Amino acid sequence: MSTGTLVLAGLVVAVGAVVQGSVGFGMNLVAAPLLALLDPSLVPVPILLASTVPAGLSLLREHAHADWVGVGWAMLGRLPGTVLGVLAVAVLPLRGLTVVVALSVLACVGLSVISWRPRPEPRALATAGVVSGAFGTAASIGGPPVALLYQHSAGPTVRATMGAYFVLGSVLSVVGLSMAGEVATDDLRAAALLVPFLLVGFVLSRGTRRWLDGPWLRPAVLAVSAGGALLLIVRAL
Repeated sequence: MSTGTLVLAGLVVAVGAVVQGSVGFGMNLVAAPLLALLDPSLVPVPILLASTVPAGLSLLREHAHADWVGVGWAMLGRLPGTVLGVLAVAVLPLRGLTVVVALSVLACVGLSVISWRPRPEPRALATAGVVSGAFGTAASIGGPPVALLYQHSAGPTVRATMGAYFVLGSVLSVVGLSMAGEVATDDLRAAALLVPFLLVGFVLSRGTRRWLDGPWLRPAVLAVSAGGALLLIVRAL
């Protein structure tokens, strides 16, 4: 990766980290499509590894608000979802998979805007975990299925819960990809180079997260989900 590409990729993940630190998810939604255009080797493994940094920091910052029971149910679904994601990486064309991910997210956002009021209940969380595990492992986009269930929760709860889920889920996805032979030393090096940019972005999110708390959080969750899905479609085309 050239210096110019690194700087551009760093700016992309820094913006993603601001979104993640403010809303509770969205780094990969913002970063993955653009990184795939800059350097396809940065997706999915390096960005999966790097995304654990802002997720872990979000959890540390507001750990008292995490819904650990909800995380447990979502992780229960994430296990089979990760297997599906690994298989998808191995056998499916990336473009088709990306479009499926994007359309699924847009459908959920549309239902939420119209009438659907999802709740973080055990069955819904486990189902969202399956979808999230598959999408997150295959395309680095695993946040929306779970985040949409928490769209009516308080900001600290969304950020801390999603932070815990992302840390555990990303590790699980990387382990699954590693067992399938999809993780290389270059992936680890690329992820490490992105970490300083992620830290800067997370620090900048300190002000925006307070502005978004309250009535602005739900629109932010829906907007980030929809915007990321549209970027995925553009990337696929």
